Amino acid sequence: TPQPWEGILNLDYRQGPEMPFLTASNLTKICDFPESNFICFPYESRRTGIYIAGCVRKPMDMDETITDATGAALKAIQCMELESRGRAVHPRAMDLSYPEFLLIRCTQCKRCTIECPFSALEEDEKGTPLPNLFRCRRCGICMGACPERIIGFKDYSVDIISSMIKAINVPYEDEPKFRILCFACENDAIPALDMAGINRTIYDASIRVIPVRCLGSLNLVFISDSLARGMDGILLLGCVLGDDYQCHFVRGSELAQYRLSKVGETLQRLALEPERVHMEQVMITDYHKLPKMINEFIEKIKEIGPNPFKGF
Repeated sequence: TPQPWEGILNLDYRQGPEMPFLTASNLTKICDFPESNFICFPYESRRTGIYIAGCVRKPMDMDETITDATGAALKAIQCMELESRGRAVHPRAMDLSYPEFLLIRCTQCKRCTIECPFSALEEDEKGTPLPNLFRCRRCGICMGACPERIIGFKDYSVDIISSMIKAINVPYEDEPKFRILCFACENDAIPALDMAGINRTIYDASIRVIPVRCLGSLNLVFISDSLARGMDGILLLGCVLGDDYQCHFVRGSELAQYRLSKVGETLQRLALEPERVHMEQVMITDYHKLPKMINEFIEKIKEIGPNPFKGF
């Protein structure tokens, strides 16, 4: 059945000309509302510059609608101000970086254009990505999607993350120590880790944390590089996914989970156990649960044993 708003916007997006809608929402228990980050960005849609307010977003009375519309209007004004200066909108507000492409190595696989949640990447007739920088939110999901590793930012790239991995000290095989690497989303997981530290909670000291813009920006090469370096285990901390997702970039955690389901091939080539790589969904309020998550994962790794690649 056609919805009343269909045919009004007619936007040029590869996902379709209209607003994406939720198929079901555990939060509102009502279907057919535009998707948004209910907690952090209630007015935001996947269409950069278009904000949802009032009863289009969820059931509310007139007073709530007026307040809601005011908030959405202020976000739209902020968006126009930032875009006029070439800066990113939420959640990486003020970011001046843009994705850069080494197109000479592009294989036209279209993974970056398909996986971008905001349609910031279109493509020409050959399948070469065409960036629409006004839509880009600098999440880095395209960087995580690219199998050729040709996408990056000046301050965030495959080479930069790989250098951070190489800089981590890995105990030798004969040392009774383990080294666990954690890739943590900067939007929910990193603040939760900060709160855990502020509250003086204690967890195993063998873990090292590398922040990422979004777990969806995690390229599988990071996992293979880490394990080849001798890391005993890899823990991924991302936002909550599902109908009531809390990912600041809509699909980042979902894409990370999907890619992780395919990491078994990499582990098989390295003759390593699949349990060495694990993903957890973390809310910003889960700081009190993090020590248990971390310690349980490290205990599991200790049961498996050290990485046989240590010392190579």
